[in-house]
Formats: sequence, structure tokens, C-alpha cells
Amino acid sequence: MSVAAAPRRILTRREGIPPAGLLQLLGSVVLFGGAWPFTKYAVQQGAAPLWFAEGRAGLSCVSAFLLLAALRRLRLPVRPDLPALLGVGLLQIGAFFAFVHAAVGWLPAGRTAVLANVTSIFVVPLSVIVLHESISALRWIATAISLAGVIVLIGPWGIDWSQPGVLIGHAFLLSAGASWGVTIILVRRFPPHSSMLELLPWCLALASLMLLPILLAEAPQPGNWTPGALAAVGFVGLLAGPVGTWCVMQAAVTLPALVASIGFLMTPAAGLLLATVWLGEPLTLSLALGSALILAGVVVAAWPPREA
Repeated sequence: MSVAAAPRRILTRREGIPPAGLLQLLGSVVLFGGAWPFTKYAVQQGAAPLWFAEGRAGLSCVSAFLLLAALRRLRLPVRPDLPALLGVGLLQIGAFFAFVHAAVGWLPAGRTAVLANVTSIFVVPLSVIVLHESISALRWIATAISLAGVIVLIGPWGIDWSQPGVLIGHAFLLSAGASWGVTIILVRRFPPHSSMLELLPWCLALASLMLLPILLAEAPQPGNWTPGALAAVGFVGLLAGPVGTWCVMQAAVTLPALVASIGFLMTPAAGLLLATVWLGEPLTLSLALGSALILAGVVVAAWPPREA
């Protein structure tokens, strides 16, 4: 059986969820959930959001190249890697970073973490149309539960939509979620020949190059970089960025598209909790209830199917 046929086999067989994929998913949730409060903290200290995005991508790129060189696994991508390389580099990292770091200057870190990770809205229809994935009734229920949790977390009824930047900020975040969702489908549809770890530095390099002209056009001034802001970009760029991105890329390949997209919804719950503890954003009933609903949706989505 060819490599290209493998994802369809994974999607159509009624089998359990690989434990390695769940561990990779958990790693991405913990690392990226922690990245949101660090990002908001750096912006509050005066760092320009797009400069933070470029610094994050650039540091992640350097650390990934050094890691692969140390492991003696640094090699050029080959032709079958191009769809994954372009999708992850330009959409999942480049476009995602541009949208979310532009929005984080206008919206709270917790709300940014929620909306930017709502990939299920886009993955569910695309997985049916593009991947021809047969989605079980149980996973439709899981999607509905998780999206209900997202709505509770966002609390659109309590948002003052007349405030400057609120509408465009939310539009940016939905665009970020769409860029990530499309990448999940793209990587599943066209699996790369190289491992995702071997593609990681090249994806980050592509994202860094993509962000540079946007940065120079929209934010030529870097802002005020305090020691705290530098420490924040160091943590996100050297640890959370490269390791978390690798976990996301691996989970997108290993897990069914719907399970991966629902699992990524745990990231905003982690981001909200950390923002509450560190940045003092209010802990409300909607935070607890929304997080519980998202977690319940993840459990339902990953529940082993019954044998036919």
C-alpha cells in the first residue's frame, strides 16, 4: 500500500486512537497553552505584537536547525514534502502567527487563545468533503459538545462589540483558526515523505521569511522590549514554539483530523487557566464550565469505537 493511501486507511477503519498521538496532542496543548499568557505579558510590557511573532518564529527556526544538526538529521526537503512544507510554513505557522499576534493587542489573552484554536469549525466539513472521512455519530456529538464549550468560554453575549478593534480582532482570530484547520486537512491528504521533525526547521524558516515583509510594512517600530518581554519571547521561541509545533505536526499526521482538531481545543482552556493565574484575568463560571465541556468533547472524540 502506498504512503498516500495510508491516511485513508486510518480514516476509514474503525480502530482505536494511537496513544503516541494523544501524548503529542497533550504536549502541544501544554506548550501552546502556556505561550498565550507569555505573549500577552510581552505585549503589555510594550513589545510590538508582530515583532514578537517574528522573534518567536526566528528563535524557533534557529533552535530547530541546531537540534536537527546535532541529531545529524538535517537534510533538504524532497518534492513529496512540498504540500506539507508550504501548508505548515505559510498557513499553520506564518498566517497563524500574523493573525493571532495582530489580534492579541486588542483582545484578552484568554479570548485570543480560545478563538484562534477553533479549528473544528473548518475541519469537520473539510474532512468530509476533501478526505471523505466517515465521521461517526459519537464524534459529531463530541464536536457539538466542544463547540458549546467554546461558545461558553467566549461569552459573545458579554462582549461590547462597539469597542474599537473588537470586530477586526475576532475576524483575525477566526482567520487564524481557518489557516490551522486547512493545514490539518492538507497534511492528512498529502502526507510528506520526510518526518515532521525533519521538516520543522524549514517550515519555521519559511514562516519567518513570510512574516518579515508584513512586519516591516505594518510595524516598523519594535516597541519597548523589557527584560521580561525578552524572557517571554525566549521561552516561547526556544521551547514552546519548536517543540509545540512538532507535537502539533505529529498529532495532525497520527490522529484522525476530527480528533486532532477537537483535541487542540484544550489549548485555549489551558491558556485561559494560566492567564487567570498569572495575568489576573478573572476566573468565572463560564471559564470552568466551558473548559469542562471542551474536555468532555475531547474524551468523547477519543473514545475507542466498538468493534463492528
